Amino acid sequence: MFLINKPSDRKVRQFMESQRNLAFSYKEVGASAKVLPTGYRIDHNRQRLGSGAEAFNRAVAALRTWKQFDLGWVQVVPTGTPVEVGAVVGILAKHVGFWSLNACRVVYLIDEEGPIRRFGFAYGTLANHVERGEERFTIEWHAADDAVWYDILAFSQPGKLLVRLGLPLARMLQKRFATDSKRRMLDLCRSDQDDEG
Repeated sequence: MFLINKPSDRKVRQFMESQRNLAFSYKEVGASAKVLPTGYRIDHNRQRLGSGAEAFNRAVAALRTWKQFDLGWVQVVPTGTPVEVGAVVGILAKHVGFWSLNACRVVYLIDEEGPIRRFGFAYGTLANHVERGEERFTIEWHAADDAVWYDILAFSQPGKLLVRLGLPLARMLQKRFATDSKRRMLDLCRSDQDDEG
């Protein structure tokens, strides 16, 4: 949904209630965990956050509370939504001259032990979203070198005519989100490390 002004809390609540029971807008639900589907743009971004258990735990805590979206120009609504399968969240973003509000549902969680310890989740777009596709957010801790990584993998395509017409702007915003989200996660890990020193 596109808006001229930032929506009030009441309007956000109404929007979220109207989205709760909608179907996904794409048929390849869960594909970001397996083989990526054809016919979509694939975006894969990674950022090293640090090393060791403390960095991993801080990054996981940030992901569990949607901190990768606290970017000033984009946020998850409603605040406090738990990261769990079936949870529905709105992505509220301020663009040049307008706002957008779109809903997604958490598709699956990742919590894996092994040589690479992983925590994360993926969400998928719902029927009224301006895009179609899925995005996965993962924190990885590699035993081999102790490195902790933030990984974003997405497949998407325009879901509305307006987005197809404005594809260069849509792509710019997707790239900006990935860049800002990686920086946000890195800053969160660094600020916590700086506070300890």
